[in-house]
Amino acid sequence: MDVTHPPGALPSATGEFLHDFLLAPARHNPDSPAVVESGRPGTTTVTTYAHLRSRVALYARELDALELEIGSRVLLEAEVTADSIALLLACSRAGLTFVPVSPETPRERLLSLIGTARPALHLQAQDGKREDLPPGFATARFGAGGIVGERRPAPAPRRRRTPTVTDPAYIIFTSGTTGRPKGVVMSHRAVVAFYRGMLAHDIARPGDRIASTSPLQFDFSLLNIGLALGSGAAVVPVPQALVRWPRHFLRVLRDTEATQVNGVPSIWRQVLRHEPERLADLDHLRGVLFCGEEFPLPELRRLQQLRPGTRIVNCYGATESMACSFEDVPDPLPEDVERLSIGVAHPGAEMLLVDESGRVVDHPGTPGEIHLRSPALFSGYWDDPEATRTALVPDPLCPQSGQLVLRTGDLAVQGEKGEFYFCGRTDSQVQINGNRVELGEVERRLMEFPGATAAAALPLPEPGGGSRLAAFVVMAARDSRPTAGDLREFCARTLPAYMVPREIRLLDTLPTTTNGKVDRAALAASAASEPAPAPTAATAPVPGER
Repeated sequence: MDVTHPPGALPSATGEFLHDFLLAPARHNPDSPAVVESGRPGTTTVTTYAHLRSRVALYARELDALELEIGSRVLLEAEVTADSIALLLACSRAGLTFVPVSPETPRERLLSLIGTARPALHLQAQDGKREDLPPGFATARFGAGGIVGERRPAPAPRRRRTPTVTDPAYIIFTSGTTGRPKGVVMSHRAVVAFYRGMLAHDIARPGDRIASTSPLQFDFSLLNIGLALGSGAAVVPVPQALVRWPRHFLRVLRDTEATQVNGVPSIWRQVLRHEPERLADLDHLRGVLFCGEEFPLPELRRLQQLRPGTRIVNCYGATESMACSFEDVPDPLPEDVERLSIGVAHPGAEMLLVDESGRVVDHPGTPGEIHLRSPALFSGYWDDPEATRTALVPDPLCPQSGQLVLRTGDLAVQGEKGEFYFCGRTDSQVQINGNRVELGEVERRLMEFPGATAAAALPLPEPGGGSRLAAFVVMAARDSRPTAGDLREFCARTLPAYMVPREIRLLDTLPTTTNGKVDRAALAASAASEPAPAPTAATAPVPGER
């Protein structure tokens, strides 16, 4: 059945879609800034809510003219800009599912994503550099003038009439244990439920300017966009190339008059080390929100010293629920504090702990795995029902109800007042500069190198806080052995920059425990006792890791 309707006028459905929720301020304050972008030093470009709404409408009409099936995936390869924000909202309005991808994604990984997600269209900015996509794959470019098609999608009948709020709004692909990216599917209803829970914390207000330092394919950027637009504030996208350089980063914050900065804790490390005076002089800055990894307490205290009175919020959560808790950091942070609280779940959600035997933990100080009950849970992993069943499990308090909760894989304990404290992971998943990395995927790639017989990856602590990804590889005996740089370059062909080990060591054998497993503690100890290799092709920062 071929369903047709006027371009840009998809039938409305009951309930809130992503675009409905985030464009609501355009009805009340159309002339307020929605996106503030930094150009040359001392200049900014402001997109008002009225302009953003008009651009969304333009993009939605042009997407609808392509006659894609409702629910089709659109690969959106772009940085965070006013145009890309408008485009993802236009996908929502047109009933399409956007899949954000970094322009720095290696071609082999992009092809893997295309093979997995089977998108109907690839979209990139007008100045995008991607030109090596498979023949026959529909492509287009977008900018201020609209969407310009390059290769039109093949005609197909439209079998659906009406989008619903249970449809996928987006798919975020993260590192996966099986060696292929894992797609987290989030519905409109789940995203809006999360935004409502987050906004109840009154973190941002109309007139604020929220600096977003995360790339578009990292769901933290979607949290930032939702926090800003959902509050009637403005998004301030910080280009990834500038986040890495303290002086340029602070220049963007100054020029845009950012009132709040959201990002992983590691964005502050070089700023605190090299530009503390410039940070102290940012008169407009009054809020910081961090997520993705623990904030080293000495750095956190230094930030409070430089910016007294700044509200600092510790955000905790997984991509499968975008996040789930927001807890204010005490100001000043007491000297005897050794671990930050992640608080409790946002309004409308609830965290509980479950021990290894499946029993709910109800005693303070007893560790358990966090299970999350929430209307903001993901729908499942794209095309992976087995992994979905592992993560979405029956409610341990009442399995008879059929209700599912998220088994996060995170360990925590509760304090005397019911607050939670994160303690680590139950699996091989780690956080590197706020990015989720499955060690198994890194190891699998290393084992694909010709002659590799064993590999182990693990995070190693950095002297100033945070972690770097290291790998230990055993090669078969042969006349010519590869260098660590060869292995690193091999990884970079298919893995995103944050998953390429910064440090690679070649060993004759991997140490094992008494039960035959790789002794990761011994590897970490040996790395700590031996100086790290000098910065070479094997250890120098890759693009995106300054």
